[in-house]
Amino acid sequence: MPTALALLNDTFGYPAFRGQQAEIVDHVAGGGDALVLMPTGGGKSLCYQIPALLRPGTAIVISPLIALMQDQVAALREAGVRAACIHSGQDGIESDRAERAFADGELDLLYVSPERLLSPRFTWLLSQAARHGLALFAIDEAHCVSQWGHDFRPEYLKLGFLHERWPDVPRIALTATADETTRREIIANLQLGNAGVYIASFDRPNIRYRIVEKANARAQLLAFLRAEHAGEAGIVYCLSRRKVEETAAFLTASGIRALAYHAGMDSPVRERNQTTFLREDGVVMVATIAFGMGIDKPDVRFVAHLDLPKSLEAYYQETGRAGRDGEPAEAWMAYGLSDVV
Repeated sequence: MPTALALLNDTFGYPAFRGQQAEIVDHVAGGGDALVLMPTGGGKSLCYQIPALLRPGTAIVISPLIALMQDQVAALREAGVRAACIHSGQDGIESDRAERAFADGELDLLYVSPERLLSPRFTWLLSQAARHGLALFAIDEAHCVSQWGHDFRPEYLKLGFLHERWPDVPRIALTATADETTRREIIANLQLGNAGVYIASFDRPNIRYRIVEKANARAQLLAFLRAEHAGEAGIVYCLSRRKVEETAAFLTASGIRALAYHAGMDSPVRERNQTTFLREDGVVMVATIAFGMGIDKPDVRFVAHLDLPKSLEAYYQETGRAGRDGEPAEAWMAYGLSDVV
C-alpha cells in the first residue's frame, strides 16, 4: 500500500506537501470529515485525490462545472489514475462506459455534477457501487451552498443526504473563499458538524495588485497588455455581455489573440473558446463572471478588470485565477466613479 508522500511524489510529481495538505490528507484518509478553505492555486485537489487513492473503493467528486471535470479527469488519467466523469455534455456511449466502470468498482475517482448526483438513476448507481466500497465524497466549490453567494447552486443544499445515507463515508468540502457566515452555512447544510476545519493563508505573494484611474479603459488595457504581457495568457473581466464582445473584438483588431465568453453565447462556441484558452498558450479570454469556477490553467499571467467586481469576495475569486503556478502574475483594474453609479 503506497504512502501519501509516495503518491504525491510518484503519481502527482510533487516533492513535498505544502501548508496543511499533509494534515488534511491524513485526516480524510483516516475517515474524518473536513472543510477546507484554501486559496486558488493552493493545491485543494490533492487534499481529496490522495485520500481517494489511499482508501478502498471509488471516490465521488461533486463538481459544478463540466470543463473542470474534464480537465481534472484528463490530468488524472495522464498520471495513471483510473478516473471518469458523468455529465450532460457526454453522448450515451461515454456515459454508459463510465457508469459500468463505476458500478463494477473499476474507478478510483468519479466526477459528477450535483444535479446528476441527485438523480434517481445515479442514486441507484451509488447503491450498486457501494458493494465495492465508496472511498469518500468530495464536494468541490462548496461555497455554492451559500444562498448569498454569486455562485449559488440550489442542488448543493440537498447534499446533506450523503451523510444520512452513507454516514461512515468521509466527506471533504472545499472552496477558495468563504467568510464566517458562508462557512456556517456550508457546515449546517452539508451536515459537517464534526468536521475538521482547515483555513489556509489567503496571501498570494506572487500576485501584484494594481488599480489605475479609468480614462479610456480599453486603450489603457491595450497599453497594459502590450507593455507588460505581450503573448501571455490572461483573463479580462467585464460586467456586461455586450462589453465582453466589444472588448474581445477590439483586442483582436489590435493584434491580440482574444476570445469572448459569456452565458448568452451558443454552448458549443462557449465551450470551444474555453477549451482553446485552457489548452493553448498566449490566449486572452474576455469574459463575464460566467467564466468562473474551476479555471484550472496554471500559467495565467494576469487578470484584468474593466469594471468594478460586484463584491470583494468576487474580486478575490477572480484575481486568484492568476499565477496558479506560483510564478509572478498581476491583477490590474481600471476604476472610475461611473463604476460606483
